[in-house]
Amino acid sequence: MADRRFRAAALRYNPQKEQSPRVVAKGTGIIAERIIGIAKENRIPLKEDKQLVEILSTLDLYQEIPPELYKAVAEILVFVYRMTGKTHS
Repeated sequence: MADRRFRAAALRYNPQKEQSPRVVAKGTGIIAERIIGIAKENRIPLKEDKQLVEILSTLDLYQEIPPELYKAVAEILVFVYRMTGKTHS
């Protein structure tokens, strides 16, 4: 049985089309497990940050990340770029 307190959030960021990242999925329990499962199936890097996911979970889906979260999300993006070997252009 899934822990209902377990949370996950997924971000999307396309710098050519968007000014900032957006929350594209969020959920608790089984939904959180599914978000993580889809990420793993698609080889999307995962980063655990309980405090950030709590904050991201309060945002509406497809809402741009507010400026006060830029620093925290930038750290996640650096992690993802390093894991995937991608660089921002």
